[in-house]
Amino acid sequence: MELIPGAAQAIRRLNEAGLAVVLVTNQSGIARGLYSEADYVSVAERLDQVLHAVGVRIDATYYCPHHPDHGGPCDCRKPGTGLYLRAARDLGVDPSASYYVGDKLSDVLPARALGGLGILVRTGYGAEVEPALLEEFLVADDVSGAVDIIVQDLGTPERENLTR
Repeated sequence: MELIPGAAQAIRRLNEAGLAVVLVTNQSGIARGLYSEADYVSVAERLDQVLHAVGVRIDATYYCPHHPDHGGPCDCRKPGTGLYLRAARDLGVDPSASYYVGDKLSDVLPARALGGLGILVRTGYGAEVEPALLEEFLVADDVSGAVDIIVQDLGTPERENLTR
C-alpha cells in the first residue's frame, strides 16, 4: 500500500485543526466476490498502521460492502447518506458543518443532501467529472489543496463556532 503523495500531511493538518477525519468508502468488490470482507478489513488496518507510523490518524472508517447489481440497493452506498449519518451520530459531528472530499462526484454529492461543503479533487477520477456538474462544489487539484480550502473556511464567520 502506498499513500497518495501529500495525504499524510493533509490529514495531519486536519488532526491539528481538531477536526474529525472520517473515511467513507464503497467496497463493492466484496459484494461482487472480488475479495472478502476480511481482506478489506486487513487493508483498512494496514492503512491505519501506516498513518499511525507517521503520526496521523483517521478517527473512523465506514464502508459499504454492497453493490446494486449484487443484492439490490442500500442506504449506505455513496452517494447515499447512511454512512455519513452514522458517522455523525457516532462522533457527534454536525453533517451540515462537515466537509465532503473525494475524487468522484459520489464522494461530494452527500454535501448536497446533508448541507456540508463538497470539495472534488482532480486527482484520480476527479479529472473526469464534467465541469458543468461542479457548479455547486469546490474543486482542488489534490487532497492538500482541499485541506487548504477547509483550513481557510474554518476562519470564516459562519464557521467560527464550528464544533470540533
